[in-house]
Amino acid sequence: MTILQSLAKAYDRLAATGEAPPFGYSSQQISFLIVLDEAGQVVGAPIDLRAATGRKRVPRSLYVPQPAKRTVAILPNYLWDKTAYALGVTAGDGKRTAQEHAAFVEYHRETLAGADDPGLVALLRFLDGWTPEQFAERGWPEEMKDQNLVFSLGHDYRSNFFLHDRAAARALWARLSSPEGATEARCLVSGERAPIARLHPSIKGVWGAQSAGASIVSFNADAFTSYGHEQGDNAPVSEAATAAYTSVLNKFLARDSRNRIQIGDASTVFWADCEEANRAVEAEMFFALVMGGEEPKHDEAVEEKDRIRPMLEALREGCSITARPELAAGIRFHVLGLAPNAARLSVRYWFDDDFGAIAARLAQHTEAMRIEPPPRTFPTPLWMGLKELAPQGKTENVPPNLAGEWLRAILAGTPYPLTLQATLLMRVRADKSVDALRAAILKAGLITRGKKVPVSFDPDNKNRGYLLGRLFAVYEQVQSAALGGINATIRDKFYGAASATPRKVFPVLDRGSANHLGKLRRDKPGYAVVLEKQIGAIMAVFDPAGDPFPTALNADEQSLFAVGYYHQKNVFFRKKDEDSSEAATETGSH
Repeated sequence: MTILQSLAKAYDRLAATGEAPPFGYSSQQISFLIVLDEAGQVVGAPIDLRAATGRKRVPRSLYVPQPAKRTVAILPNYLWDKTAYALGVTAGDGKRTAQEHAAFVEYHRETLAGADDPGLVALLRFLDGWTPEQFAERGWPEEMKDQNLVFSLGHDYRSNFFLHDRAAARALWARLSSPEGATEARCLVSGERAPIARLHPSIKGVWGAQSAGASIVSFNADAFTSYGHEQGDNAPVSEAATAAYTSVLNKFLARDSRNRIQIGDASTVFWADCEEANRAVEAEMFFALVMGGEEPKHDEAVEEKDRIRPMLEALREGCSITARPELAAGIRFHVLGLAPNAARLSVRYWFDDDFGAIAARLAQHTEAMRIEPPPRTFPTPLWMGLKELAPQGKTENVPPNLAGEWLRAILAGTPYPLTLQATLLMRVRADKSVDALRAAILKAGLITRGKKVPVSFDPDNKNRGYLLGRLFAVYEQVQSAALGGINATIRDKFYGAASATPRKVFPVLDRGSANHLGKLRRDKPGYAVVLEKQIGAIMAVFDPAGDPFPTALNADEQSLFAVGYYHQKNVFFRKKDEDSSEAATETGSH
């Protein structure tokens, strides 16, 4: 099934439950409402429809008649628009504001001529009596300028009874939005002969794309055409299918959507294809929790949340999550990544499969990422792991293609890309830092390529990369115990070289640790003995026939170096915690 076919099918499910706009309508961000009486007079001040989110006020999403697709042309919308069109006021220079407002007035005079609906008549009377100067005279707020607004007759707005919702307005819009003279051809999405859309509505909500929206299907130059076709005729998609896929995609990309997560620079949407809406929601929510790490804030989904929590607990324990046949079977799952490309959108990745198979691969990924002690958040959302690859930990610095490659590997159950390992090793050397999440990613990359890597501290592991990482951690502990708090430890000075070219560094570290141990024997003789035994135990595991300090370590051995270092460091931390706990217990007993 293609991307557009999958989206159109998702639209059918959502439209049946009222979660998607009807044909000819789309979800838009509306900020203010102007209430009219039957004489066309304004009733009170404009109503602020925005919701308070922290210090900001966020526009409300409403289903309104499909907006005109503007480039440089002046094209008004039906029964709603921004203030420049509807009221003739703007916060900018306003070089075309008078023309835009005149076009809005003239358009509605023509389209609503002869209407007998009280609401539509009231709007005509309002437009006849309105002048832009009244905005300031009435003391309306400046923040209203350039925002989208709608109208209502009286205060029925509390039940969403806006002018564009009235039966007469809907009937008129159905006639106005019917394509005239459109080419009829076989639709590539539905397979039926129908009027073909020449222009596809813009897609909004993709991170980094134009705020006015961008096109996923468009033909605006001769180089993109074939056989003399123009615009949408080059890829025939019916008006109905176009409205369906754009409506549902805009819904998935909305700010408060439960069907989107940000992965690198790709705005990722996902949805389930299932006849039973509650099963589809449950599958979508599970994916959002595992990959996005945040629990969707939807009150109506409380029951689905309760079903998912045991599955997440099972996943954290390493159990299979395909044990629920009612969820694993009969659900097709889709994942689409979109990134900005000038006025268009590029498809970074597209993946669809049975949800049971995807769930099993998510379980495999989670098991591969398991490490002791674990990261603070587990299962770890993908965006959190990607930040470990970025300079300064900033999302905008994540390598653009790597995010998609990693997600594709997880969903397909294939080895992680080697570029993930190389990028993370570079960051580890640059930052001189190995935390739980970095160690987990490096471990998982090796696991997916069939390598054996311990989950927790393994004193018997004979891999030289793992042993050298452990040894480096012990040398660091010797220095810390002997000198206390210092500005730059051996990790800060030598980690990168020690993990890549051990022969150049470890003899130096060995001589330095001998000096530090000499100081410890005077100050803390017992602890000096403990650390000497640690070094001896590690050296004893090395292959006696091999070189403990090779000239260089390959990428896999460098990854194991990081894992060994992380495990050994946490042995010291755990020992310190246990000693503190024992001391507290003894103190409390006296």
